[in-house]
Amino acid sequence: MFQANPGKVFSLGQTLLFLSIYRELVSRQKSIGSLVLLTVLLVSSVQLCGAAVTAEANRQAEISFESTKSYADPFSQVTLDAVFTAPGGQVLRVPAFWAGGNIWRVRYASPQTGTHLFLTECSDVTNSVLHKVGGEVVVTPYTGSNTLFSHGPVRVAEDGRHFAYADGTPFFWLGDTWWMGLVKRLQWPGDFQKLAADRKEKGFTVVQIVAGLYPDMPAFDERGLGDEGFPWERSYTRIRPEYFDAADRRIQYLVEQGLMPCILGCWGYHLPWLGQEKMKQHWRYLIARWGALPVVWCVSGEQAMPWYNSRNREIETQQLRREWTEVIRSIRAIDPFKRLITTHPRINARDEVLDPALLDFEMQQSGHRSPTEQHAHKALQAWNRSPFVPVISGESRYEALEIKPTLGAREARQAFWAHLLNSGCAGHTYGANGIWQVNLPGQRFGKSPGGNDWGGTSWRDAMNLPGSMQLSRAKKFLLTLPWYQLVPATNVFSGATSAAVTADGRCALAFSAGGQVVSLDPARLNGSARAQWFDPACGELKAAKAEPVRKEASVEFVPPGKNASGDSDWILLLTVRRTSP
Repeated sequence: MFQANPGKVFSLGQTLLFLSIYRELVSRQKSIGSLVLLTVLLVSSVQLCGAAVTAEANRQAEISFESTKSYADPFSQVTLDAVFTAPGGQVLRVPAFWAGGNIWRVRYASPQTGTHLFLTECSDVTNSVLHKVGGEVVVTPYTGSNTLFSHGPVRVAEDGRHFAYADGTPFFWLGDTWWMGLVKRLQWPGDFQKLAADRKEKGFTVVQIVAGLYPDMPAFDERGLGDEGFPWERSYTRIRPEYFDAADRRIQYLVEQGLMPCILGCWGYHLPWLGQEKMKQHWRYLIARWGALPVVWCVSGEQAMPWYNSRNREIETQQLRREWTEVIRSIRAIDPFKRLITTHPRINARDEVLDPALLDFEMQQSGHRSPTEQHAHKALQAWNRSPFVPVISGESRYEALEIKPTLGAREARQAFWAHLLNSGCAGHTYGANGIWQVNLPGQRFGKSPGGNDWGGTSWRDAMNLPGSMQLSRAKKFLLTLPWYQLVPATNVFSGATSAAVTADGRCALAFSAGGQVVSLDPARLNGSARAQWFDPACGELKAAKAEPVRKEASVEFVPPGKNASGDSDWILLLTVRRTSP
């Protein structure tokens, strides 16, 4: 990190840096398309940062600026951007964030190695320490093993239906639900790091977490306190940087562990309390803080759901849809890194906005109380809906959720398989009741404003519930297959709860949730196939038939009784045997 020098007399080092920037700009004028930036440097009072920041590819660099001028309300009075020019000529306008006092910071990351030049633009053009400050960030090759950096941030894959890292490597979304993971009840560093280590070991790849404006409570409820209080002053006059300094440790730790944060700005009903313009400020701040990290933006939770005790639900729902649509437009305009955007819905993310094209992928809430078949049905509806995008369930059945009856591992894993296969196998998010609201032993979260008390399982006990390990085994099994080529297979099987097949017909999966017989049309496969049953409870494979399934004969598959948990759900795997050319 380095800090801008407010002096107008350049040192030898600053002069050399100026000449370096001059040479770089001259060499890039064709790709920039104009000499505007060069002219600004030559004829204006440009301040130069002393030493270049160095960062590895895709890793965050931070630049700090300390103003000699004070402001009564720096959060609202000052807007600061740094305009970066990458070695290839790409120009990115990166928002800075107010860090408290007279400090502003810019965070930047790029996959391109080489020298990246920047020039700041401040809304207060008279502030010579913030306005027209030039410098450089030198990006070197990444040398570590974290896939979020070595492969690059996650994007939509080329097929438009799955996820991939920036370099095209397939990415399987196995999410965990930590809605209130920034509260101080989940103590830093011990508790937070323990939970992260467990999820990393089990193969989770995503953590869904809310940036301080939580569900199931009113604003400024003591249950929402972070390590440094609340994210906003009680009057919503300004953001509280000290809250986000503490939150930084947690978000950055997840990234360092290879767990991609899926960051929700707030729960949807907070929008009317802040107002649309303040919510845009809130999101600009989040982008400035965390946008240089390999994150995904999930704009808000249950986005168009009014406050629990609302008496004007329909009117408020439509207002939320309109106003959140405008906030998402603002997020798209501000974020220079173009991180993926979705939102957490009541049912379908694309129904929460007026313009579905604003969302990069469909997130569903497929239902805690819904029958297994409904999870499969909702998935297939979303898959078939235009525009075609990746589809995941971002909230389904929370294990240990104390509704009637209480949900267990069976309900969690069946929701996984029912939805996953019928939505194209892009991924799924698991949830454990006790983790999402951070229950402590003998100290349950308590009732929501709607009167619901979801249960008292502590987060430590919830961490060890069997469902998370069963989904870990499911992911490990899927990674042995061409999972990123699977699409729903409604015309291959009959009797299955859900099913998927690769386009080349060489691999197919069918889920039998209740032990029902699954029938196959072998003509849909590309040759003779080996049939096996996958036990979703213990992760073991069992032979389904002694002889290979041949293309010429229709065949039925009967699940092999009870699985390792004593339940009847199984997954049928068919793989076409390769033949010599």
